[in-house]
Amino acid sequence: MDKETIINLLHRYKNSELSDDEMLKVLNRLPFEDLSFAKIDHHRSIRTGFPEVIYCEGKTSEQVALIAKNITERGANLLATRATEEMFNAVKEQLPRSRYNSSGKVITCTINEIKPLDHRITIVTAGTADIPVAEETSETLTMLGLQSTLITDIGVAGIHRVLHHFEALNESKLIIVIAGMEGALASVISGMVRCPVIAVPTSVGYGTSFGGITALLGMLNSCAPGIAVMNIDNGFGAASLAFKIIRSFTPDGNQS
Repeated sequence: MDKETIINLLHRYKNSELSDDEMLKVLNRLPFEDLSFAKIDHHRSIRTGFPEVIYCEGKTSEQVALIAKNITERGANLLATRATEEMFNAVKEQLPRSRYNSSGKVITCTINEIKPLDHRITIVTAGTADIPVAEETSETLTMLGLQSTLITDIGVAGIHRVLHHFEALNESKLIIVIAGMEGALASVISGMVRCPVIAVPTSVGYGTSFGGITALLGMLNSCAPGIAVMNIDNGFGAASLAFKIIRSFTPDGNQS
């Protein structure tokens, strides 16, 4: 439920195209709809610029499918993260147009046209093993109206690979750096460019990476100032912050 949808409903009610009972039925579902096991926040798009997203871990396939159905029935686009193929199959029964990115574990379904924001974002990974997090990031950006370019496997073990992309990095409006191991790539890139850098530590690495904690602490302790650091493997969070940064100076970019 976004601003345009509410305005359209009010016009329809004013023109007697909706009865009192029909309008009350819609209003009763704001700001959320109670499914007993979940309360769907149909009001979120008005507050934040994009609708509620399903975090699938810990949910059953049937729960994910029912939440997805209710989100899209109210005219919102669907984004579900950390989804399994079994969950996707359940959603696809309800929403035949839905897509699944198996690498990023993301389900999407576009109901309304996504309004593009005129700023391209660069996603960088330190290694090939970081690509699944990059895929989650990219899919989220796409659903938020942001185009992205992906540069993979340019970690600091071969610094010449970073320098090879120096021009492209400096032309970026915003860079999301995704890295495991010690997480040093975010510091290197942030020290080279003038645009904002969002760092995403990943759980890639041997034993003392502690499932991404080493990369997380390395990014938090970066000597390059001004890096925003996300939680471990949180590509969705990085894309959401990128959207808010870009949208802050393009206020007409409200999403449906």
